[in-house]
Order: sequence, then C-alpha cells, then structure tokens
Amino acid sequence: MFKTLNNDPNAMQKGRRTVFIVSDATAITADTLAHSVLTQFSEFEYDQHRLPFVDTEEKALAVANRINEVYEATGVRPIIFSTFINQEVDAIFTSECKAFRIDLFRSFIQELEQEIGLKSAHSMGRSHVIADQERYNRRIEAINYTLAHDDGQMNKGLNEADVILVGVSRSGKTPTSLYLAMQFGIKAANYPLIPEDFDRGELPEVLQTMRHKLFGLSIAPERLSQIRNERRPGSRYASITNCTQEIAAAENMMRREGIKWLSSTTRSIEEISATILAELKLNNAEMV
Repeated sequence: MFKTLNNDPNAMQKGRRTVFIVSDATAITADTLAHSVLTQFSEFEYDQHRLPFVDTEEKALAVANRINEVYEATGVRPIIFSTFINQEVDAIFTSECKAFRIDLFRSFIQELEQEIGLKSAHSMGRSHVIADQERYNRRIEAINYTLAHDDGQMNKGLNEADVILVGVSRSGKTPTSLYLAMQFGIKAANYPLIPEDFDRGELPEVLQTMRHKLFGLSIAPERLSQIRNERRPGSRYASITNCTQEIAAAENMMRREGIKWLSSTTRSIEEISATILAELKLNNAEMV
C-alpha cells in the first residue's frame, strides 16, 4: 500500500526528486533528451538512475516495483523518462509503475506517424545503428586520431586536424575533443598552453601556422583550482593564485592571437562542441 500523499500541488516540488531513465535498449536517447529538458530547471535538485535493457516483461515488473518502492519511501512520485519499443514490455511497465512518466517515443512517434502517413519501424536501437561503413570508419579514424593527439603528445599529422583545442591544463580540452570525435567524426587535437608559452609571449611554434584551426577553452580560476586539487592536492599547480595567473595569461594570449574561445565553466560538452562546430564552420559534420 502507498502512503497517503499531501494534495498540495507544491508539496511534490519540495526537496530532491528521483529521476529514472528507463529503456528497453541503451537508454542513450532517453538520457540525452531528459538532460536537455531538466537543464531548463536550474533550481531543480534530483538524483538520477539510468536503467537500460529493460527488455522483458519480468524486468519491466522488477523496475516498476523498484520505482514504486521509492515512491512509497519518499511519498513523492519519481519522474520517469522512458523509451520503450517493445509494446508488451511497455504495457507491463505502464500498468504497474506509479510515477510521473514522460514517454518520449509515444510523445513524438505517434503524432509523426499521423502527419507523414507512415508507420514507424518500432525497432530497438535504430538511432545508434551503423548507417554505413564509410561513416563508421570515419568515426573510428577520428577517435584514433584524437587519442594520438591528446595533450600535445604528437605533433606529426597535426595539420590533418579539423580543430585544435588550446587552453591551460584541465580546462576541458580532452573530453571535448573526444566528444567531437565520437559524435561527429571530427579529428580534434588538443594542445596545452603552459607557463613557458606565456613567458615567451607567443603560441607554441607548431601552432603558429595553424591559427585558422585553433579554438580556445578557458575556465574560472576557482573551478580550475578545484579540479587540479583533485589530481594534485595542495600543490602550487592547483593553487588559486597560480590558476588565476595562468587563466589570465592564456586569455590574453588568445585575444592577442585572434583565437576564438569560450569558458567551459558552466557549459556542457554538448554546448561547447556545438559552438566550436559553428564558429569554425564545421557544419558539414554529421552525427555518426
């Protein structure tokens, strides 16, 4: 039996909520869409649980019971973002789960079927299939290239890069590079700006002929100090004074050299990547 809940509509908004991402496939689509929606509520606090491959009626029942237990324990309905293709599994989950649910496929596919006059394939994982071998090979090649050219570890072949990210250590260059490679098949190298570059007052020599490929990442000194302290606690490298000096020097250099840049402090990797693609006119990149 469930608890009797407060009928005050504001009661459910108080405190942290539990969010479940549920799918009978990878849950990647549901996770991405849920993130996009939830970021619109800056003050909303929640704990998220991703539950992929709920692809049998038994699993659907077990997951529904787990969600119901959270509902019973907290007295507040969990929020569910789901993508079910298997209609039998979906029916079990729908009938048993007592939560606020946004069915992402049902919200879009049925209306689109009516509009275009065609039935959807109702196949799991179609958004992540290998569309063709050429695109798949391009993505693998981009990932291998990006890994080989991470953190300035290889200069050979740098001219083949679609973009070269520059910035101080731990400003977000590596994860952004890998996202560009994995999602768009972009060959993304990244190169650190270090105190020796600031002392010389110029870019590393290997980058000076590639300004048209450069894009800079900066970050708030406080956030940079926090990240560096997780790696090397108490070091000068992580001190707020050193971080402030490095960030100021890097931003001055990027302005002087005419390099487009942005702060990664409050931006997601997706937003940073979209900005890079637009600013460097890499709009022919495809989601692969």
